[in-house]
Amino acid sequence: MLEEAEEIGRRVKRARLRLGMPQADLATAVGKSQGWVSKVESGQIELDRVGLLNLVAAELHVHPNDLIGRPYANSPAENQWRVAASSILRELRRYDLAPVFEGTPRPSGELWQETTRLHRLRDAAANVAIMQILPDLFRESRALAEVSTGHEQEEAYAIYAVCCKFAHTAAHALGHPELIAMACERAAWSARLSGDPVMPAVADWMRVWDMWATADWEDAVSLSDKAISSVQQGFDQGEPLAIRAWGTLQLRAAVSAARGNRKSEARDRIRHAHTAAKRLEEYAGAPVYDRHSLTFSPGNVGIHAISVALEMHEQRVALAIGRRLHPNVITALPNSRQGHHHMDLARAWLWDGNRDKALSELERAERLAPQLIRNHPIARSTLRGIVYAERATTREKLRRMSDRFHLDA
Repeated sequence: MLEEAEEIGRRVKRARLRLGMPQADLATAVGKSQGWVSKVESGQIELDRVGLLNLVAAELHVHPNDLIGRPYANSPAENQWRVAASSILRELRRYDLAPVFEGTPRPSGELWQETTRLHRLRDAAANVAIMQILPDLFRESRALAEVSTGHEQEEAYAIYAVCCKFAHTAAHALGHPELIAMACERAAWSARLSGDPVMPAVADWMRVWDMWATADWEDAVSLSDKAISSVQQGFDQGEPLAIRAWGTLQLRAAVSAARGNRKSEARDRIRHAHTAAKRLEEYAGAPVYDRHSLTFSPGNVGIHAISVALEMHEQRVALAIGRRLHPNVITALPNSRQGHHHMDLARAWLWDGNRDKALSELERAERLAPQLIRNHPIARSTLRGIVYAERATTREKLRRMSDRFHLDA
């Protein structure tokens, strides 16, 4: 892992030379100095923000995973998820062909119950298990759509769309660009057929995530606004699922604006999301099942505010927000979100010069969501930063002691 930063630097250099691009041109394109590019290529500087990593990759016309070597090389047992990913891709490719399914598919009500299991696994950041379940559920929901009509057929397509969302999330966490792209395309297709007024906005929410990989920040904000408009009426009428989607899309827009250096807009979007979270808390009607699997709550808004601050390189603002968040708001979140939150706090503490707190937060993140954290490039970058800093400090202490002992004499 200590050599990983150097290897990332070599990949950056190879991609730049493949285009015949001077260091100065890359530096200008990403708003940095030529010296900064040189240090990245030699492994001395980390690409420690997702927005920065994606921007460098976009200027080099490669996928971010090509620079960071993701999916990472794991043991054979840890690589078994790729088998399931191939099965999911096969199902997604044959989406408009007769499904291969023996017997009679279960009714939509029972298949929705199956998605609750995926919700629990998503909350636990158990992405490998999600991958293993999805192929059969894709086949059965597609078979149900084939043999049913009316509302039941629409529900089958809605289930298929939600399965696409779970595949999309797991593929992002594990690093599978082809599955990410195809899951997003099929989600848009099935959402249009679902009869669910919110589902197309959920598919757009997925597309925004994919636009980040190519650093298309303005397009990501525009698409977020398009999706927000599609659920605006439901939001205005106080429909819980529309409020949840509206707020989640504001968070997507906030991150996009922050990465595009539109700081004022990013803060405004966070405020809009706070408004949506408050409205959701004030809802007094019957409980509504979150069929779209959108994690949205005051806690989720709070941890996004921290992420947005870090994207703008405002680690002290991020730490101040973290101190204001009530612990109960965080512990109410699923492990996947808590893990991401503590990973962000680790990065903030590292940037602020407190390696002990950074390591403590990173350890906590790993305990909560090990699959997510061990496969996340920012977590790995943060750990490398801690290790390098410790090594530098140790070297300096040894040098001073050597001087006192006159070892060079």
